[in-house]
Amino acid sequence: MNTDGRRTEDALELLSAPAEWDLPPERHLHYKDVLMQQIDQDLGHTPAAAPTPARAVPAPRRRLARPAVLVPLASTVLAGALALTLNGTGGGFGPTPADRAAGGSAHAQNASLTLHRIAVAAMASDVTPVRDDQFVYVRNLTVSNKGTFEGPVELGAPHTVETWTSQDPRPLKTLGWMRESGKDAVMPDETIPIESTDAVPAGIDHPTYTWLSSLPTDPDALLTLLRRDVRVSDGESREQAVFSLIGDLLSQTLMPPRNTAALYKAAARIPGVKEIPDAVDVAGRHGIAITREDASSATRDEWIFDKRSLAFLGARGFITHDKQKGITSDTLMGSTAVLRRAVVDRHGEESAGADS
Repeated sequence: MNTDGRRTEDALELLSAPAEWDLPPERHLHYKDVLMQQIDQDLGHTPAAAPTPARAVPAPRRRLARPAVLVPLASTVLAGALALTLNGTGGGFGPTPADRAAGGSAHAQNASLTLHRIAVAAMASDVTPVRDDQFVYVRNLTVSNKGTFEGPVELGAPHTVETWTSQDPRPLKTLGWMRESGKDAVMPDETIPIESTDAVPAGIDHPTYTWLSSLPTDPDALLTLLRRDVRVSDGESREQAVFSLIGDLLSQTLMPPRNTAALYKAAARIPGVKEIPDAVDVAGRHGIAITREDASSATRDEWIFDKRSLAFLGARGFITHDKQKGITSDTLMGSTAVLRRAVVDRHGEESAGADS
């Protein structure tokens, strides 16, 4: 298969796509220039940049090292989710009938086109490089299941979760810090360490800016690496594990624009990825969603993006069915909205180097 030709076709499709997806004129022209540069590379008019060498990735022991209360996507709730007695749709943040109808009719081709648009927008963004002695600060609005494994899904109140992730590439047992506030927060307003029993080096489980910038920017090579090194939970397909991992990296870290774009392009190559025209995050912001349902684990992940800027807004995780308990429709297990990201010098700081 001629992959250069395929990328060129994708770029040309982006330039002629329906007007409803257009950005403001000045941003559209900027993205168009980026696309034309890519087309020139694909056609051999300009030399492509040498591929960034990938750092060896150790066999991971866990998905993104973070407390269970953070970003309750399918990847983090899977272990106990199927043991729950599920009822209803999980409250006001669950999928509407329109969501489900749109999801059923979404096409992989639309999702691929949208992910390539998002990749182009990511390439045009500005991200300040993060030093190894700094922290990546992320503030989320989160709602998660506070029910027991034996009981029904019971979504708690939306509350704020702040994390400070260390960028130190050395093996660490304290990978960062977190603070929750609001109703249903765990240890409200206390800043507590995010710890691991074993020291974790920079890698999939400790994704520093420097490590992320070392990953392949060719989407096929990147997808091969992620498929090789992702940790797959019991009952989960490897493709869903990779999709969930990409969502974790996109929502909880900062990285160079070229690496962000490569992750979106890699996601477009995962079988079963679809588009939902309208979805809403826990903050009430509507956007377009990229979703993947996993029959093996009966879960579905959603990533939600602003319809105009294509910025990442948040994510939702669902259990899709449980025949034993008679569950036949999506049940929301958690939802998050990314409110702010920043680069700071010390944990506890919130203001320096905002990148939201």
